[in-house]
Amino acid sequence: MKLFAAGLALEANTFVSAPTTLADFVKGTLVYGDVSEGDEARGLAAFIADEARQRGWTLVDGLFADGGAAGPATRAAYESLRDEILEQLRAAMPVDMVYLALHGAMVADGYADCEGDLLARVREIVGPALPIGVVMDSHCHLTPEMLEHATLMVAFKEWPHTDVVESAQEAFHLLVRAAEGQIKPAMSAWDCRMIQNYPTNKEPMRGFVERIRALEGQDGVLSVSVVHGFSHGDVPAMGTKILVVTDDRPEFGAQLAEKLGRELFSMRESVGLDLLSIEEALDRSLAVDGYPVVWADTGDCVGGGAPGDATYILEALLERGVESAAIHSLRDPVAVSIAMSAGVGAQLDMRIGAKYAPMSGNPLDLHVTVTQVQPDFKFLVREYEYDFGDTVVVRAGGIHIVLTAKKAWVLNPECFSVLGIDPQNTHILVVKSIHNFYAWFAPIAAEILTVASPGETVLDVTQLPYRRANLRQWPLVADPFS
Repeated sequence: MKLFAAGLALEANTFVSAPTTLADFVKGTLVYGDVSEGDEARGLAAFIADEARQRGWTLVDGLFADGGAAGPATRAAYESLRDEILEQLRAAMPVDMVYLALHGAMVADGYADCEGDLLARVREIVGPALPIGVVMDSHCHLTPEMLEHATLMVAFKEWPHTDVVESAQEAFHLLVRAAEGQIKPAMSAWDCRMIQNYPTNKEPMRGFVERIRALEGQDGVLSVSVVHGFSHGDVPAMGTKILVVTDDRPEFGAQLAEKLGRELFSMRESVGLDLLSIEEALDRSLAVDGYPVVWADTGDCVGGGAPGDATYILEALLERGVESAAIHSLRDPVAVSIAMSAGVGAQLDMRIGAKYAPMSGNPLDLHVTVTQVQPDFKFLVREYEYDFGDTVVVRAGGIHIVLTAKKAWVLNPECFSVLGIDPQNTHILVVKSIHNFYAWFAPIAAEILTVASPGETVLDVTQLPYRRANLRQWPLVADPFS
């Protein structure tokens, strides 16, 4: 058996004006060569190499490129990366199967559906029958082109995404069974006609995920995925869908997808995040007897494509005179450069934040003390590599502010402790995320609050200026099925 594997990922926030260039992909994850060497940046690819080796197969590993979450890719960036993967596949032919790690919400200039375009071109190379398996983020857009050209697709089931490798293994093992003729995958999808967030660590989504897991392996059901959708991708396919993969039972799969989709729609009011305004979060936090209270700055979620420099929460903490807080982080290369030149212990008057986008608020003029300086800051936490670039910590009153040269998506409390901030002895910790941090902060948190802050990733979808998305979806309309 001969396997070709490659990956291309970008969660494209189409409301962000700054494009994602080829250089941005290089700064993220751009991998060539043997993916078995253990570098964490190689992501999902490492286990594929192990599986292929154990089976005695030939593995041809192509390009794996990840642009993270940011604005849409430039046409040149997408076409360059796409064409490189296609050339690698042509050179590898003939192969017995193709495995692709995709995000599912990639948009580029001229391409509203990068994954569908890539899959169509892969299908043209390998022919109509060869199995193509895909693992993708649940915050993806499920398009007709993706369904037409892939043999099977599996999305992450958990949010926070704690099952990335597990989902990749699921897709890979189904692909292997298809290549060996053991199964004949058939995909069926149903449009739930809603835009919502689905945290799976709480009810009722916790129970819903457990129920769909129990269906797999029964009655010819191979896989069930809840496609959450990505509300900040203004494309026609945006929205929630149910994807069912059966062993050659497409009609049954379609019935099951609709049944599950209608059940999920019936829970639409109760499955989302519990949102608080900034002022409500302050009132709640100051009343909590215990440390830390962790805030999700949802409007400036770096993992959703926001620039990471919004100042709304920092300004509110200062106005309330909060005496113990830490924000990780504000992206501000100018402030970082000034603080690094001044050095640890320096006291400075600095203008901080709000440099990248109109929705980032106002820059704040603060008197600060520099407490940490970390040039080109990279570190590992539980096999995940963080790269914040040049990083400093400044203190304004009782508030520690982490300033970074690059966007910093904080998922683990150790991101604070490695910079000299004790997360368990700080009253309020602010992270620029929506929910992916939850699993790692919950064990230490007195409480976790989801703050409906302004910014590039505002969660109230009725505020988003959609132009291409299907507007007949809840909550944009009360009854999208009428």
